[in-house]
Amino acid sequence: MKRTQIQLDEQTHAALRRLAYERGTSMASIIRDTLARSLGTKAGGKPKSVRRYPFVGAGRSDQKSRGPVSERHDEALVEALAPKTRR
Repeated sequence: MKRTQIQLDEQTHAALRRLAYERGTSMASIIRDTLARSLGTKAGGKPKSVRRYPFVGAGRSDQKSRGPVSERHDEALVEALAPKTRR
């Protein structure tokens, strides 16, 4: 499987998220299945359900100046791993 990124408008993202929640699966799984049907290819692999992983997306964090971490993950990682200076 290859990893890729896409950008969605707010309405499409909300509809996709709602559908994934209703089906108890991931948004990525729905995207893969929809693309496979659209392109006439076979969707591979066993479908995974987020119900098996109830902790996914369960928490929130204070992202401070790093937010959104989804876009600034490298900087957030450097900051998190940097040695703390003593005062």
